[in-house]
Amino acid sequence: MKSPAPMMEPDVYYRPVPRLEGGRWRLAGGAIRFSEFEMLRRGQTAEPVADAPPAVLSALTAPRAPLMGLDLDRPRLMGIVNATPDSFSDGGSYDPHAQADMLVGAGADILDIGGESTRPGAAEIGAAEEIARIRPVLRGAVGRVPVSVDTRKAQVARAALRAGAGMINDVSGFDFDPDLGGVVAAAGVPVCLMHAQGLPRTMQDHPRYDDVLLDVYDALAARIARAEAAGIARSQIVIDPGIGFGKTLAHNLAILRRISLYHGLGCPILLGVSRKRFVGTIGGADAPPDRVPGSLALTLAAVAQGVQIHRVHDVAQIAQGLRLWQAVNRNDEADR
Repeated sequence: MKSPAPMMEPDVYYRPVPRLEGGRWRLAGGAIRFSEFEMLRRGQTAEPVADAPPAVLSALTAPRAPLMGLDLDRPRLMGIVNATPDSFSDGGSYDPHAQADMLVGAGADILDIGGESTRPGAAEIGAAEEIARIRPVLRGAVGRVPVSVDTRKAQVARAALRAGAGMINDVSGFDFDPDLGGVVAAAGVPVCLMHAQGLPRTMQDHPRYDDVLLDVYDALAARIARAEAAGIARSQIVIDPGIGFGKTLAHNLAILRRISLYHGLGCPILLGVSRKRFVGTIGGADAPPDRVPGSLALTLAAVAQGVQIHRVHDVAQIAQGLRLWQAVNRNDEADR
């Protein structure tokens, strides 16, 4: 399946305004529908428009290619397995093998295994140490569900792919290691390209944007173009706006309010809001494990805008909330 190319008209952006039912078009081929657009221009407020150019409409409506065999016509949950002692939420608090087992049992569609913390202030570790952390977890997880490895390094990616990983999740969007794109292209596997402003150690030191929603859009478009130039098909690319990575609370909220804009890039969207600091700030929950209700609220808000993949710590709780949300909002003729 060939994924659509994004619209290229400079400084004009079209955001679909999602509806739970009754819309004219299906958003990214999924269950969420839309009939209206907002036209966004830099320095101007959004304007409603009745229609959009055909290329824009194609990018917004075309079904996304399956990811590691998973159809993306419904939300997918990516369970987080941190094989690290210092992750912001749960570093060192569990055995990663047991965590992987628990998440699979809870219904995770994908496992995302990481061996290096990229929390704000985190220091870089060597590739050999990162490989040593993830390799045993990979051995136990591969073959049970699709497995992604969260790494910025080509050397780590090679080792992970040899061990059976089916996807690479790069929080730097190929900014950190220019060789990583070639590794992914040669393996023919999917990759998630995330937006981050700066490195983890310093990314929360006064992040600035002209317009965070549009600046992140343009940065993701540039990352997609770079990946395609490296030989990676657009149908193999997932994008992540990078909530909390070089962004203030206000920046995070601006992105989440209009995250459906990023469907215009023609790639599936991955969102990681689980247990993040701003969730606790707004929700009044200092400890990361206490931020599950806030994480669920943001996940459901993103599902309502057609976001396909949700990277979460608490698969069982998020899956339960998602099932109830879907039951209430499903337009099922048999229920009438």
